[in-house]
Formats: sequence, structure tokens, C-alpha cells
Amino acid sequence: MAGPDFDAEIKQLTATMRTIEQVLDLTKMESDIADLEQQVAAPDLWDDQANATRVTGRLSALQGQLERFNNLRGRIDDLEVLAELAAEEADADTLAEAENELTKVKKDVEALEVRTLLSGEYDEREAIVTIRSGAGGVDAADFAEMLMRMYTRWAERNKYPVEVFDVSYAEEAGIKSAEFAIHAPYAYGTLSVEVGTHRLVRISPFDNQGRRQTSFAAVEVVPQLEQTDEIEVDENEIRTDVFRSGGPGGQSVNTTDSAVRLTHIPTGIVVSCQNEKSQLQNKAAAMIVLKAKLLAKKKAEEAALKKDLKGDVAASWGDQMRNYVLNPYQIVKDLRTGYETGNPQPVFDGEIDDFLEAGIRWRRGAEQPAD
Repeated sequence: MAGPDFDAEIKQLTATMRTIEQVLDLTKMESDIADLEQQVAAPDLWDDQANATRVTGRLSALQGQLERFNNLRGRIDDLEVLAELAAEEADADTLAEAENELTKVKKDVEALEVRTLLSGEYDEREAIVTIRSGAGGVDAADFAEMLMRMYTRWAERNKYPVEVFDVSYAEEAGIKSAEFAIHAPYAYGTLSVEVGTHRLVRISPFDNQGRRQTSFAAVEVVPQLEQTDEIEVDENEIRTDVFRSGGPGGQSVNTTDSAVRLTHIPTGIVVSCQNEKSQLQNKAAAMIVLKAKLLAKKKAEEAALKKDLKGDVAASWGDQMRNYVLNPYQIVKDLRTGYETGNPQPVFDGEIDDFLEAGIRWRRGAEQPAD
């Protein structure tokens, strides 16, 4: 069986990298990094913690993206040298090493190429993620917490800062809901394909009879608000409630009523924040989330495509976008793209890039006009 045509493969990879370089606009990326480095060096940076978190998060993400691109370009150069060496010396071990590296490089280039598909109006924004437990009782609450861990671990793997606004713990185990931001360029475009109902099937650890349980959780993703966005909120249309911050099992993490819940009366949108010690800080953070959700709702209504931005999900039967089955067999399968894996544990540990890439490609295909 003939091996790969290294010359042709490397030329194709190099051409793809040139296209990616144009889309990423490395010159602008380097300029943005230099500007952010100046901001980070400012002695008063942490006087505004929210802004400092966004600045340092964006800097880290851009530096990571630039390093990823340059590292991949270097690997292609090294691969070319390795392939030439294998051909000159007719060495089977070196040839096998080159073939193995070619497979890995192609996969990594394809993954980077996915970024070029994120060209929507808000795709380059940071993301605010909301997770809600659905049907399934305590198992659903536990599943919601598993999903929160999955996304935060994914962010950690990519060195993306996570800012938790609110977690509402369930009485027995797990969470009723959670709201958090992932501070990274293109976090919204990447994670927006996760919107929908997620379904878990397993032997319930909370059932003393060891019965199989099906439970659901809903994931919503909206883009982070920016100063250029025009969204006005009438204070008279907002109901503000304050309460005491709490942790798992009702443990108090604060002895004052510092947590804030905002209800936008016309739309019924409710957001909470209890991450900060100050009531004013929590209200400001909650307002950021509320405005982001109102903007998403406004834009979606203008486009008459509500599910494009926020997703209107019921977290029950008939609305699933991904199944996580742990019993009687093990599989995680995306019902839209067909992508699946027979090893669920790494997925719950944050290894979801293959699902995200498949979702982005699927969405781009669905957006293409029919011939």
C-alpha cells in the first residue's frame, strides 16, 4: 500500500495556513496584543476588577491563538524536513514517524481552520453561558452541574478565564442553574453551537434500587455586551431583589444580603449574581448579563430567528441536541451532526473540541443557500 504524497500534502497544508493567516489577520492580532500588554502593565489596572479580568483574559487568549498558529506553522516546516530525510535514507522508522506527524498536523490544521468559519455578527464576542436543570429531579440537577464542570474544564484547558456570576444549588445534590462568562475571543461563536437540551441516561446514583434514569439540562449561550452595543433598559421595568449568598447545602458564604436578582418585567428575563461581596458589584454584574440577554433577544427577534442566538429550549423530551448515555452502553452522540464517541468520561472532563468543530461545520452547512 502506497504511503502519502508528502509533497502534495504539505503544499495543501501550507496553502490552508495562508488562508487561515489572512482570516485571523495576524498583523492586527499582534497589534491588539501589544495594546493589551500596555493596559496590563498599567499600575491601576486592578482598580476595576471586571475590566481587568476582561483585559487579561483577552490578552491570554490572543497570545494563545498566535502561539498556536506559529507552532503549527513550525510543525509543518519540521514535517517537510522529516519527510525529505525519510525519503533520502529510505528509513522505515523515520517514514512511519513522518506519517504519524502528518496525521496529527492535518487534524490540528483542520481544527484551526474551523475558526475561519466563525464569521457571524457576534461570533468574535466573549460568551455568557446559562445552564438550567430540566426534567429528571435530582439527577437533572446533578447533570446540570456535570455540564457546568464540562464547560469550565474546557475553558481551563484553553486557558480561558471563567467568571461565575451565579450558581443556584439544588437541595439534595447538583445545581438548579448556573450563569458564567468565558472571557475569550470567539467564545460565543464557538459555544453557541451548544445551545439546546442535553440528555443523560445512566443508572441513577440517587436511586437505592439502581434503576436507569433519564434526565435533561438546557444550555443557553449569549454574546457578551460591548460598549458599542445600543441597548437601553428602563430602570422602572426592573425589579431588584436582594438575598443572602449561599453555597452547597445552604452554607452561608456571606453574612449580609449581598446577592442580587434582577427581573426584567416586560420579558420575564431573570438574572442573578452572588459572586461579589458587594451588593453594588453584584448588581452591576447582573445588569451586564441582563443587557446581554436583552440584546440577544432583540437581535433574534429582528431576524425572526430566535434560536440563532439564545435558543428557546424546554429541557425535556423532544428537544435534545446531544445524548450522553452511560448505561446500558456508553456513548456521547450529537443528534444534529452525527458526531459521536464511545468514551464519555473525557467529554465530561472538557474534551469537547471535536463536538464543537463538528457543530460549527454543521451550522455553516445549514446556513448555505440551497442550490
